[in-house]
Amino acid sequence: MSPTPTHLLSPADQERRRALRTMKGVALGALVFMAVLFAFSFAFQQDIPALAYVRAAAEGGMVGALADWFAVTALFRHPLGIPIPHTAIIPSRKDEIGRTLGEFVETEFLRAQVVRTKLDQTAIAARLGEWLSAPAHAERVAAEGSVMASGVLQALSDDDVRDVIEELAREHLITPEWGPPLGEWLGRIVEAGAHRGAVDLAADSIAAWLAANQASFTGVISRRLPGWVPSIAHRFVDDTVYNEAVKFVAAVRSDPGHPARVAIDAYLDRLAANLQHDPATIGRFEDAKLAVFDSPRVRDLAGEVWTTAKAGLLRSLSDPDSGLRRRAAEALAEIGGRLTTDAALQRRVDSWVTDAAVFLVDRYRHDIASIITDTVERWDPAETTEKIELMVGRDLQYIRLNGTIVGALAGLAIFSIAHALLG
Repeated sequence: MSPTPTHLLSPADQERRRALRTMKGVALGALVFMAVLFAFSFAFQQDIPALAYVRAAAEGGMVGALADWFAVTALFRHPLGIPIPHTAIIPSRKDEIGRTLGEFVETEFLRAQVVRTKLDQTAIAARLGEWLSAPAHAERVAAEGSVMASGVLQALSDDDVRDVIEELAREHLITPEWGPPLGEWLGRIVEAGAHRGAVDLAADSIAAWLAANQASFTGVISRRLPGWVPSIAHRFVDDTVYNEAVKFVAAVRSDPGHPARVAIDAYLDRLAANLQHDPATIGRFEDAKLAVFDSPRVRDLAGEVWTTAKAGLLRSLSDPDSGLRRRAAEALAEIGGRLTTDAALQRRVDSWVTDAAVFLVDRYRHDIASIITDTVERWDPAETTEKIELMVGRDLQYIRLNGTIVGALAGLAIFSIAHALLG
């Protein structure tokens, strides 16, 4: 198994690889030191009897170092490339390790009670409110939300959205009859007298127009008089018509019970009733509606609505100073302030978040844990081995070093006890 080239590793993995190689050198150095010490003491122990103790310690140190080297190496690969049974444990049992790890996470960490206990101990709403109440944080959330919303808008197909708008408009606006609900709405307006303001506005507008356009009445009636009528009579007739119109409008404006107002009330009342109950009136109204909102016009209108709305939203979302972005940031900051100070709201939010998290974990914990299992199964055995060795290999080298020291002490102790008892 060839290691991954250094330039392909992340900076953190490169640092782990350097630390691992350093510790491997230290552990190997301890083994070499014990071997040199053993050779020296073995060669001169006849001349210097005390070196027998050194030889025993060196022997134990070498045995401990080699045994722990074998144990550590067997986790990741076959020692010396020899396929000894129960070695290269990680690459050969990678999938099983992944399944075991997934099951462990599922049963020990993704339990409803564990999640609830942890979340109950965390002031989620208060922390969120404190963070959101800072204007910079609220603006950041609004900016990130705007980026996400812009991405969604740009990803949508204009044709598909136009079809949806057209279908919704046809189903909920065009297909239903307008007459009966419009008649009911008009009847309520007439009954409540809410239309009188519109009548007043119309009378005021007509009066203002009459005051500014007296010349428009010149010849309206007089041009229809016989030619033998004197011109002074023409002017008299036109002025009379104009003055009567002004008087009529002034009377309508000043008299709430004017016959014209009563006639308008009666007409609107009849129209409201006919729109609700007269099939002929309803049919004419529906024909007029369909003539205005025919299929091409509905589709064009849907396209225009979507294009205008999309362009406006994208423009507002991309502009940090737009009203939409400012109001969103202000609303988020206000929510953060409430979450910080409103204890009742904090309890409700904490309860919602906890219940939602517990529900999701309880329902989908197997699916969540399967991410670990599936990910490990997709890993290459050599790559998996290298990743794990980089993570824990440096600490495992301490086992080799400790084995060398413990082996030396054990060898010295065994030799000393045997020499003391047996001579």
